[in-house]
Amino acid sequence: MALDVSTPVFEGPFDLLLHLILRDEVDLYEVTLLDIVDAYLVEMERMQVLELASATEFLLIAATLVELKARRLLPDDGDLELDDELALWEERDLLLARLLEFKTFKDAGAVLDRLFERARRSYLRRVGPDDRFLDLQPDLLAGIGPLDLRAAFIRAMTPKPVERVALDHLPSVRVSVLEALGEVVDELRRARRLSFRDLCEGLGERLEIVVRFLAVLELFKRGMVDLYQGGTFGALDIRWTGDDGPVETVLTGVDVYDG
Repeated sequence: MALDVSTPVFEGPFDLLLHLILRDEVDLYEVTLLDIVDAYLVEMERMQVLELASATEFLLIAATLVELKARRLLPDDGDLELDDELALWEERDLLLARLLEFKTFKDAGAVLDRLFERARRSYLRRVGPDDRFLDLQPDLLAGIGPLDLRAAFIRAMTPKPVERVALDHLPSVRVSVLEALGEVVDELRRARRLSFRDLCEGLGERLEIVVRFLAVLELFKRGMVDLYQGGTFGALDIRWTGDDGPVETVLTGVDVYDG
């Protein structure tokens, strides 16, 4: 589907716009989506047969552009973490990767089209080889006797040694839900209310954070804590509601898991 677009920063074919975006010659955020969508709708009305592949590719790219532009309209709370900031850049890189993939398949399709057009002008040989060429193939079993076959069979059936990769040089992180449960109970009894982020402060391994979360779930199952989360992916607040009895009573019946 040949689509021409006209924006304040670019005017021409949609394919050329993608090419310029890939080369960073056109700012992704300066492209006016309204003009592109209008041109797309005009092209859709003009087409006799809908090309689903081209239409779907356009909708995917346009939807990604809308999402990226929408993020710029949201207020900046100043508390954007490094991971979230990197995620925004990853989305931009993902769009550029999709554009590059689109261009790659488009160029490959053009090459295949030229090859098919060239093949249409050629004629295949539909007969077998001449008689003098029938016996030119080598005898693959020439000089091979029963003993050779037996030796080859023994080699094929002999078990091969299994290669093992040494893991001694890798440091192992040993964590226990039972130990994490005791630490969580001590911290919650002292602070009475904590966020999960504060509860995991100082932990460097992902496995330790996972085990700490399992300990929180165990306390919630026993009715010793209340959990509150203001929104999706928001901060998880934990409030201690249990008694201040011995820690051993809390640890009774906990499934022992070491990771």
